This record gives sequence, C-alpha cells and structure tokens, in this order.
Amino acid sequence: MLDIKFIRQNPEKVKEGCHKKGVKCDIDQVLKLDEERRKYISQVESLRAKQKKLGKAGIEEAQEIKSQIKQITPTLEKTETELNHLMLQIPNLPLEGVPEGKDESDNVVLREEGKKPKFSFKPKDYLTIAEKLDLIDVKRAAKVSGTRFGYIKGKAALLEFALVNLAFDVLVKEGFTPIIPPVMLKSEMARGMGYLEQADEQEAYCLPQDDLCLVGTAEQSIGVMHANEVLQEKELPRRYVGFSTCFRREAGSYGKDTRGIFRVHQFDKVEMFSFSHPGRSSQEHQFLLKMQEKLMKALKIPYRVIYICAGDLGMPASCKYDIEAWLPSENNYRETHSTSNCTDFQSRRLNIRYRGKKGLEFVYTLNGTAFAIGRMIISIIENYQQKDGSIEVPKLLQKYTKFKKIS
Repeated sequence: MLDIKFIRQNPEKVKEGCHKKGVKCDIDQVLKLDEERRKYISQVESLRAKQKKLGKAGIEEAQEIKSQIKQITPTLEKTETELNHLMLQIPNLPLEGVPEGKDESDNVVLREEGKKPKFSFKPKDYLTIAEKLDLIDVKRAAKVSGTRFGYIKGKAALLEFALVNLAFDVLVKEGFTPIIPPVMLKSEMARGMGYLEQADEQEAYCLPQDDLCLVGTAEQSIGVMHANEVLQEKELPRRYVGFSTCFRREAGSYGKDTRGIFRVHQFDKVEMFSFSHPGRSSQEHQFLLKMQEKLMKALKIPYRVIYICAGDLGMPASCKYDIEAWLPSENNYRETHSTSNCTDFQSRRLNIRYRGKKGLEFVYTLNGTAFAIGRMIISIIENYQQKDGSIEVPKLLQKYTKFKKIS
C-alpha cells in the first residue's frame, strides 16, 4: 500500500507509475474519497471536542451532538471502506532506473555467466532422461492428482535434499536465520503481502471455509511473521532463509509447459527474505542477487541475469531481477530465480516498523529465490547429462548425496 500523503503530494507520479505497470487505478477517485474522509473526520472531532466542553451542564445539547456524530459515522465508515478498497488496487511504483516496457519481451539482459556444456551427442530433454532413470513420474502423478504434478523419486529425491542443505549451509554463514514457515495464511495476511489483488488472486489456492490460503512461496509466510511489530534499527537487515512446499494454480499459463515438472501446481523452494533499513534496501537487493549467483556458480550451471521491466514487475515489487538457467535441450535460458525489492509496500499494509533516530518508520521488505527445487533438478539433469544416459552430480553436492553419478 502506498502512503496516502505521498499520493496527495504526487498524484501524477502515481498515475505514471500505474501506467508503467499496466494497472488501471482511479487515482482521482482515491483523492476525492480521501478528501471526503478527512472532512467527515474533522466534523466528528469538532463535535466531540464541543461535547467534551459541555460537561454535565448541557445534557440536552450533548445528546444532540451525539445524534449528529451518529448520523455522520456510517457515511465516514462507508467512505473509508471505499477508499481502502481502491488503495489496495494501487501497485507499488517502479523505482527510478527500472526499464520501461509492457511485458517480458521488454526485459533487459544484463549479463551471461558460466560456460555452456559442449556435448559430443545431441542433448536430450530432462524428462526423457529422468523417466528412463525412473527419477520423475508425471504419469502416475496425473492419475493421482491430475495435470501439473509429479513424483520426484529415487536419487532425484536425494538430490532435492542436497540442494536444500547446500542453500542452508551457504546462507546461514551469511547471516540468514533458517526457518520452516507455515504453508497456510489467513486471507488478511496474504492480502497484506499484496498477492490477492489484480491477477495474483487467480493464482492462489484458498479455503474460504477456514479463511486460509496456501502459500505460493515461503516469502509470503515469512514476510508476515513480524506483522504489527516494531523492530530495532540495529537489528536491520533481519534475514531469513526458509524452506516450504508452494502451491500455485498457474492460471495464466494455460497450455504452457504442460509436459514435465517445470511449471506445476506444487513444488518445493528455498527462499530468502530480508527486512531492511530503507536507506540500505538497494544494497540489500544487490546482496540477495549476489547470493543467488553464488549458488548458481557453486553448481557450475550457466545462467543469465535479467532486469525486469516495469510492465512485468507484478503488484508488490518496485525493482526485480530474474536469473535464467541454460537448458541445452531447448538451446535457451529458462527462469529459475527472482529477487524483488518491495520497498515499504508490504510493511505499510502489515504495520511492520523499526525504531530509529527519527522515531518509528516502516521497514523495507525484499525477497529472493535461493533454489526452486524442481527447476534446479531440471537444470542439473540437462547440463550434467552424459552420453550413456547417466547424470553426473555437481561436485559440491556430492558430499550431501554421497554419490557422484545417477544411472
């Protein structure tokens, strides 16, 4: 949520930011409702002050004032409800320097890293290899759960836990607190993170009877854990690394990546999250990106870094980078990581502040993928495939797997 004072002072800037993100918001109506709300609040406060001065002497007049307040209150509440509804539709504004563009086709490639593998044979796709080695079973998963599910089996399952252990080992040494968060959120908490407005609401699995939503990523349940709390400035940045199973409808990807486990309804993920000082959030964002690249380089998987344009940012993010891993079978890069600076957009909704020299201020929230496990398994299978159909295990993972090859 944006600061209403900021909207009052910068209406054209807010309109421009919404336009860049491709989000339609009636900012003029927001300002109109805000003005009405302040007028009604002023009337109520003035009447209460007058009521207080009367004391016991003016009982009859006090009753009249009470009646006037009672008449204004429903209109005030209705105005506040309408204003709050519109305020929740306004996305976070892109930071200065974010590339302009409408969609992913306008994203900017910043750099390519790593040496792409050279094969003496035509590389196979991951599912062909995995099914032959009995590592991934989408056919039985479809029988059990429907499309966009998969069983991760045998040494691929052990590879998952090796990836989790590697991520935790690296990130705990960097000052991250390890955490396994809940995978269900109250709807008010999910809304506080900014994921139930616009198109994102179609992505969430919700249980209305219980007023709960399944998380789409661990960041959602980590980001809300300090709701209505005050942190100390010296604690910032407060960093967490969490592991969770994640759930997404993939509503906007009909017919896309339906084969295999690249785009599924359920997957596991290791996620970084940081509560940062506002003045140091840009440096913190670069730090999260550095951690992502450190993990990719540790696995020696070629990748590229993408600077996401304004139209592809999503609701909460003001600045975002993606990492895409090289997939030999597609002769192309595919997204495996993202990291976003959400400024005070989420903390303002959730009332997460810190106590600094200037008093209480809202923290900035940032998130970043450490490993999306399924996609990392895909990347390893494809980049480490051998001519005989086996898969080499990245050297750094061998101390966790206790085996060097999958065959």
